[in-house]
Amino acid sequence: MTNFATDGQRDQKSPEQQRGILITVVVLVLFMCAVLIGFLHKMAQPRVLSEAELRANGAIELTRPRILDDFALLSDSGDTFHTETLTGHWTLVFFGFTRCPDVCPTTLSTLNSFYQMLDEDTRADTDILLVSVDPKRDRPKQLHDYVRYFNADFRGLTGEFIDIKRFANQLNVPFNKVTLENGDYTVDHGAQVVLINPRGDYHAFFKAPLDPAKMKLTYRSMRATFNG
Repeated sequence: MTNFATDGQRDQKSPEQQRGILITVVVLVLFMCAVLIGFLHKMAQPRVLSEAELRANGAIELTRPRILDDFALLSDSGDTFHTETLTGHWTLVFFGFTRCPDVCPTTLSTLNSFYQMLDEDTRADTDILLVSVDPKRDRPKQLHDYVRYFNADFRGLTGEFIDIKRFANQLNVPFNKVTLENGDYTVDHGAQVVLINPRGDYHAFFKAPLDPAKMKLTYRSMRATFNG
């Protein structure tokens, strides 16, 4: 009497075959996960820009970072701010004053947008400073309240006029007092934002008008190529 296997019996896999199929599926899934992780990692890496690309996006990187002379200013917390305070992290410096009617609030709003676009680790390694060009009126309390209106992590610096002037000169940022018809005064100043590297050296500057997305692109590129 002849025995015929049913369809179910013919399709039934041996334990060895089932184990082989399972291993194959697991390997394929792991491979696809590795490819996806690699792709996401590559996407997260900063794009390294050429000098021409940096300039086209508003960032001028110095061929050789400039070592800054020692200085001492006054932070908005009332503490002394030394040259050494700039080391160990990246710092963006903007010169302005609390009574500025347009350029300063616009720039600080843009810097806030730029700062919010950075990932958490980069923000933790990035300081943003407003250095007052009107130290007569910008005392620590005024600066503290003003800069933190734009972002709680921003800080302000003031001090003696001559010390601020010397610091600004090192960073090629001009400013001068202008007397108004009513006897009051204002201060004309440069609108560029200066970048200080973790060694505390003048590294680059961002030209006005600022664009948060372009700043993020160029900043991440310069960080990636920095040899600290």
